[in-house]
Amino acid sequence: GMVTVEAPMVGTFYRASSPAAEPYVQEGDLVKEGQILCIIEAMKLMNEITSEYEGEIVSVYVENGKPVQYGERLFAIKTR
Repeated sequence: GMVTVEAPMVGTFYRASSPAAEPYVQEGDLVKEGQILCIIEAMKLMNEITSEYEGEIVSVYVENGKPVQYGERLFAIKTR
């Protein structure tokens, strides 16, 4: 099946740990449960968002550096 990873908080979405770093995940990547997908910065705190599922990243819905709202779609994962 297909599952959606949603933002658990309001903040700024980052695909990597720093501007020079590779994104944590990209479309087509296989992820494991507990793997870091992105960071959401909220009130100067960097919150690692991890996968609750094992599967393949099908879509990344948010651009790097963009604000996200609680419940906003971040990723689509095709579960195994």
